[in-house]
Amino acid sequence: MLETVFITSNINSFLKAAVVVIGLFEGFSDISNVTFLKEQEEQVLSYIKSIGNFTGKFGEFLPITLQNKDNNDQLILVVGFGKKDEWNENKALSIGGIIYAKLKELQLKQAAILTDNNEANLSANIAYGAFLRSFKFNKYITKVKKEEIVDLEKITLLVSENHLKDAQSLYNNLIEEGQGIFLARSLVSEPPNALYPESYAQEIKKELSKLDLDIEILNENDMRKKGMGALLGVGQGSEKESRLVVIKWNGGPKDQKPIAFIGKGITFDTGGISLKPARGMWEMKYDMAGSAAVVGTMCTLAGRKAKVNAIGVVALAENAIGGNAQRPSDIVTSMSGQTIEVLNTDAEGRLVLADALWYTQKMCAPQVMIDLATLTGAIVVALGNNQYAGLFSNNEELANNLLDAGNESGEKLWQFPLSEEYNKMIDSPVADMQNIATVGSGADSITAAQFLQRFVDNTTWAHLDIAGTAWNKEDTSICPKGATGFGVRLLNRLVAKYYEN
Repeated sequence: MLETVFITSNINSFLKAAVVVIGLFEGFSDISNVTFLKEQEEQVLSYIKSIGNFTGKFGEFLPITLQNKDNNDQLILVVGFGKKDEWNENKALSIGGIIYAKLKELQLKQAAILTDNNEANLSANIAYGAFLRSFKFNKYITKVKKEEIVDLEKITLLVSENHLKDAQSLYNNLIEEGQGIFLARSLVSEPPNALYPESYAQEIKKELSKLDLDIEILNENDMRKKGMGALLGVGQGSEKESRLVVIKWNGGPKDQKPIAFIGKGITFDTGGISLKPARGMWEMKYDMAGSAAVVGTMCTLAGRKAKVNAIGVVALAENAIGGNAQRPSDIVTSMSGQTIEVLNTDAEGRLVLADALWYTQKMCAPQVMIDLATLTGAIVVALGNNQYAGLFSNNEELANNLLDAGNESGEKLWQFPLSEEYNKMIDSPVADMQNIATVGSGADSITAAQFLQRFVDNTTWAHLDIAGTAWNKEDTSICPKGATGFGVRLLNRLVAKYYEN
């Protein structure tokens, strides 16, 4: 794990670093905060200005080599922080990740970071951004020897003395969240022959039991007794048995109703008999990213000892093709007693969530339910990749709180409507409802949310469609290509701001 150290004035620590990173805002006029370069400040500024093309624009880099007082070469890496009046914690997070990626590219093991804005919040977030960018999933790589991989091992940040304690404390809290994000990313990255419902449930138990979380695993017999025909129908074509995992964190008052997070956990989605196209089907290992976000969030809340009661429920199934696979036109009975005509077996996520939502509200009596799912391709058409996740809710206060937490955390949401007109589109002539609207009618993400709402009753509820934000096709500032862990930062911020006492 990347080691991070905050200091106030130990200049020798900087001089021992392989590189010193200096952050400058647009319109910079001095670097007076960089104490150990005091005698060379004019020289450095003159050199930067002589280059002409370094302006301090966000993410710009300029390398400089100086001789230090021991006549040794000292690499200085100047980085642009952009406009100072636009600086916030998400900018700090991004620049931390950008700096990490640059140092990794240069194959450096240690670095020191200095800025002319060393407040606790921003310094901690720069370090946290570097930490998030450092994630790697290489457990199955055998040809590259570990000693041949050069990783950034340590960063040191200069913080003003009156902010040192706060910076360290904040960073420690952020790292608890980071561990939850890393757990979520790791789960999503696992191949489906290693991570299937039973092994996934056991992995949850192994990882979260260390944190004093209560774990209950329901097998297929347990779910059958509860009448969870919608969930069981999805997994009936697979040799891998389905599971429902319930995770409980009791950190709040005994009389506080819990906040519940429900995650779709399709460990691989072939589409079933409504088979997906072969091209890109390999990406369907991440169809359990909603459940991973729930697991990561519960890990975070327990890790930082959140003063809240919370429940995570993840519905785990493999949507496979087999002699017993669910067929288009099958009718299943959900735990709620409502019947569902399955017109498309590739609209399976809403089926497993239907039973998980009903189970959660009836067995756990939460004050709020929030489900997360890579539910529809239509949400990607509407919002694109890695921009916004879709938000649907039956409660405007909850919706506004989620929007606020999304903007603050950088995991942004865009709200879509729900209405009786959309709800009617999933009425079935032979069952209580059908799992998709008539082909060609559009509004696929909305009708999927309307389907879920039928299993909510009067509980305050929100649905997050994260199909476009769960997986990066390219590197971003704080996440390498692959699983993002989207949802953990959002939900942790929501809990901390609105639900902790």
